[in-house]
Amino acid sequence: MAYYLGVDGGQSSTTVLIGDAEGRVAGVGRGGPCNHVREVEARARFMDAVGGCIRAAREQAGMEEARFESAVLGFSGGPADKEALVQELISAGHLLVTHDALTALVGACAGEPGIVTTAGTGSIAFGRNAKSVTARAGGWGYVFGDEGGAFDIVRQAVRAALRQDEGWGPETSLRDALLEETGAKDADDLMHRFYNPEYPRSRVAAFAGIVDREAIDGDPVAQDILRNSAAELARIALAVRRQLFQEGESARVSYAGGVFHSLSLRAHFRELVEREAGNVFGPPLYSPAAGALIEAYRQAGRAIFPSGQSL
Repeated sequence: MAYYLGVDGGQSSTTVLIGDAEGRVAGVGRGGPCNHVREVEARARFMDAVGGCIRAAREQAGMEEARFESAVLGFSGGPADKEALVQELISAGHLLVTHDALTALVGACAGEPGIVTTAGTGSIAFGRNAKSVTARAGGWGYVFGDEGGAFDIVRQAVRAALRQDEGWGPETSLRDALLEETGAKDADDLMHRFYNPEYPRSRVAAFAGIVDREAIDGDPVAQDILRNSAAELARIALAVRRQLFQEGESARVSYAGGVFHSLSLRAHFRELVEREAGNVFGPPLYSPAAGALIEAYRQAGRAIFPSGQSL
């Protein structure tokens, strides 16, 4: 039986889907982050995360060999330093190792032209038009960009706590919420903890939910952080639109990533996106992992949309 592989590998987690020739999802694997492979011991972590997910999905699917009819793997940070490692893990008749923005777009728009803004640990906007021309904006990493991503949201919250402690910023409930969650004694201690290797970016980014919670409870600083983040995410989405679509031309705009679990951020993002004539806002039709699987079928010349679990 022919099997197809789709992988979504991000800064926070990895998801693997294996589909059969009819489009049914036969196996699922989930694991930790796999985005960096140049750091010390990172190669082993990448192989464990991706290889472990693939093995789990193969076992669930009843696959005896790791050869696929077609495989598409989308990774945060792009494919340059990962393709050789992937070839150690699997073989496939059609193999595409790409960035996770493409697989998120294919999933969100079910393979049709459009734009997706992804805001997980980091952020990026990516689009493809009817002529298969692609464009991107953002995705520069946590040092030079990733505005509106979860790590950036937490960074802004920590900065707000530091400003409060130093007397040059307004009081905010974010300070006490972050201290309570981490056990830090003050904002300075909190900042130094987040510089510690025990707090990798994915762990720091997980505290973004605190900002959403405090915003819901009425903290104006938290609310401003989410509004500003939504504006940054809308800005890169509209930058992609201008590169790919004519003024007033219809374009689906969607989203992916845990940051969009915030209802207030998502609502403001939608409001800003819909101000541009032609934009049709909508939730993602499939997950990024399902997008990778859809693209795997497409690479093999098949227009199949998967059915079953984890889509």
